[in-house]
Amino acid sequence: MAIVRSKRQSRVTGWARYSALVVAALLFLIPFYLLIRSAFMREQDLGSPDFHWLPPVWETSNLTGLFDNPAIPMARSLLNSGLIAVTQTVGVLVISGLAGYGLARIPYRWSNAVFYTITATLLIPAAVTFVPSFVLVSTLGWISTLRGLIIPGLFQALATFLFRQFFLGFPKEIEEAAFIDGLGYWGTFWKIVVPNSMGFVAAIGTITFIGSWNAFLWPLVIGRDQESWTVQIALSTFLTAQSVQVSQLFMAALVAIVPLLLMFLFLQRWIVEGVERTGIAGD
Repeated sequence: MAIVRSKRQSRVTGWARYSALVVAALLFLIPFYLLIRSAFMREQDLGSPDFHWLPPVWETSNLTGLFDNPAIPMARSLLNSGLIAVTQTVGVLVISGLAGYGLARIPYRWSNAVFYTITATLLIPAAVTFVPSFVLVSTLGWISTLRGLIIPGLFQALATFLFRQFFLGFPKEIEEAAFIDGLGYWGTFWKIVVPNSMGFVAAIGTITFIGSWNAFLWPLVIGRDQESWTVQIALSTFLTAQSVQVSQLFMAALVAIVPLLLMFLFLQRWIVEGVERTGIAGD
């Protein structure tokens, strides 16, 4: 009887957990449902007091009108955001990865001092460094250029810290075998360490890409002309003091999240692996 009761309790507990997960998943999917529904609705339907589960008329012209609008260069903004996000992600993975590996594995006198200095910068609010960064970029003549949008974000102290902590736990025996085969630190990093750390690299890369793609304040200040707008700046132009283009705003938001969804689906296996191994979670 005790065994049967225990199996019954475990079964009930399992169903309760699955039910809770289903409810949580539905709650997380509600914003996506509302976004897709509203993106294909007409302005009069969005302003109607009656709620519609699905668009009464699927207004596909919202999508074509989004890219035909001469006042808002949506295609150019998507291209800029993609270029900035990819370049910054690659830069952070390479520069912060090398820095983290060097701090974790290459012995030199000031390694701890350098590490603590990098870590201390995490305590400085971004607002404190915003104006000096803008002055520097302006002095270099990088206003309204992709250089001014990309280069300041090529290094991240947090990513360096996380890489260093991860590489401290990397098996030294594998690296020692590589050293015996004649590889130096550079060859060991690229041929041994990186291929065996793809889960962690994917997790850091995803967090960096999402942060770069969603950045708003820095592109708003640096990107003065339409040629240097990012997708977040383009989205903000649909909501002004004079008018609110609700259907176009929803459609633009839907288009803006598609690259993030595709990236997550492509890297899902490595992201989950990296989160499981390191406990990293992004917003």
